[in-house]
Amino acid sequence: MATLLLVHAHPDDEAIGTGGVMARAHAAGHRVVLVTATRGELGEIHNLDEVSTRPRLGEVRTLELEAADRLLGVDRQVFLGFRDSDMAGRPSNDDPRSFHSAPLAEAAERLAAVLREERPEVVVTYTKEGTYGHPDHIKAFQTTVAALDLLRGEGWEPERAYEVALPQSVVDDIRARMVAEGVDDEPGADLAGTPDAEITVKIDVRDLALLKRDALAAHVSQIDPRGPWSTMQQQVLEAALGWEYYVRTRGTGGPEGTATSLLP
Repeated sequence: MATLLLVHAHPDDEAIGTGGVMARAHAAGHRVVLVTATRGELGEIHNLDEVSTRPRLGEVRTLELEAADRLLGVDRQVFLGFRDSDMAGRPSNDDPRSFHSAPLAEAAERLAAVLREERPEVVVTYTKEGTYGHPDHIKAFQTTVAALDLLRGEGWEPERAYEVALPQSVVDDIRARMVAEGVDDEPGADLAGTPDAEITVKIDVRDLALLKRDALAAHVSQIDPRGPWSTMQQQVLEAALGWEYYVRTRGTGGPEGTATSLLP
């Protein structure tokens, strides 16, 4: 049995980009550890009353994440204990409680403590751009790199580390679809593509696309009932959620090209 440890910024991030490799690892008998930096206190609210939900949104999203964890096969859920920083450029970025404002050494040590306990074979986080430039995604990348560097100095490192990425060709396709559908207010405009040639492995999780959508749907407060995740057809669903892309940044070996899992 190996351990797969993933570092994400907010509840719901895990389902979209990495839910397939998480579920696949669990099904194969591996241990899955999810580290979430914040409880998403400043996320948008859908399907629930804004006035009554906003003061306790962190608690609501924690419960939603626990439900998603059960679907994806998470064996251990860890929160780093920082506050949501909100979108880039907003005053909440500078809140001293926010993940964005947290001293990097402090954040790295919190994550390093989990790494020391788990000694995972594989670690996954974002690219340096944080997928779409969110301050907490970028800080999760920085924190993971700093924590792994810290552990390397102590004489340990995982067999492999990966960044979950979007190939530039996929980003271009998403943008084209948005233009064709007249959508101009979704985060697709901010997506950071990775050159296709830099992608180490493309994971086929089309058979898990419905499970990923169910895990995403567990985040009730975050799913706009009029949005694409709620209305897309099966073919589009498989295209959007049926493939995951990773760049290996540390270690050697592991799958390359097209595969079905990050772990054997």
